[in-house]
Amino acid sequence: MSAYFSALADVQECDEVVLADPDHRWADDARKTLGDKLTRTYADSAQLLAKETPKLCMVSMEARLAPPVIEAALNAGSHVFAEKPGCVTLDAFEKLANLAESKHLSLMLAFANRANPESLAARKMIRQGRFGDIYSIDMHLVADQTRLTQPAYHSTWFADKTRAGGGHLIWLGIHWLDLAMFLTGTAIIQTTGAVVNIGGQPITAEDSAVATLRFSNGMLGTLNSGYYLDAGYHTQIRIWGSKGWVNLDPFGAAKMTWYENAGSNAKTVQTFDGPTDPRGYSPFVAEVVSAIAHDTAPPITTQESLNALRTVFGIYEAAETGRAIRIGAVSVDR
Repeated sequence: MSAYFSALADVQECDEVVLADPDHRWADDARKTLGDKLTRTYADSAQLLAKETPKLCMVSMEARLAPPVIEAALNAGSHVFAEKPGCVTLDAFEKLANLAESKHLSLMLAFANRANPESLAARKMIRQGRFGDIYSIDMHLVADQTRLTQPAYHSTWFADKTRAGGGHLIWLGIHWLDLAMFLTGTAIIQTTGAVVNIGGQPITAEDSAVATLRFSNGMLGTLNSGYYLDAGYHTQIRIWGSKGWVNLDPFGAAKMTWYENAGSNAKTVQTFDGPTDPRGYSPFVAEVVSAIAHDTAPPITTQESLNALRTVFGIYEAAETGRAIRIGAVSVDR
């Protein structure tokens, strides 16, 4: 929420913010950050929507509680930016996506890594054909197991599958699934997978998930998504092509490295020397607000948001059934 407030405070296209704060948790922080931009605070979202006509609603709520709020915002004629996953079942989000598209509104999930400078640089190089035909992608997103050992964590909605929809995969791994499709301009169309509570903590959400992925262009990929470390993150998105490879490590010192078979720097590993900031939620939120204000293409579409969730729930289904699952994702090449 603090990143959202900062972004709304900074972006010029945002003239006014109103807040629904049912837990009385965020109003003070919002006032400190937003100043005069925060004009009114309401007890709940229903009260806000009954009195306001926002062009954009930002929904950051427990996954189980989010769908009716997103639906109400769409029915009020507002575009919606939602913290992922925004649902606990795929059917619930598909209904919301259909509603948004029927009203010519955007329903966008908060996949902020799209806006990172190295993500944009890698995407451009891939689109330029620098790495040739893309053959495969190898990903891992590993966070700390330590948080799961804390008794306070055990009572949060993140730890309860019925309230969160899942665990590490739907909360963190989903970012890499979205980036894989965003970077390569493809869609994931089939998956196998397995999930487990490897750490044995008293939670119902998985702390470890692995998946194999088949993409619409024929390439294959893997994802290892889990809480394994004592602290911090360990990440990788390595994309293999016929003319080289590129590796993204957003939490590492070298955000991006790559190798090309041809060209002036052929046969050497190169390191991204462009700007590494801004990054994270604030610049992504700013892009969303600007797109809505100027009626331009948003940084993520409704279909792209849906594709990521279809993949996550496909992996869960594959893990439960032991079968390869076909995914009805649609390639969005833009």
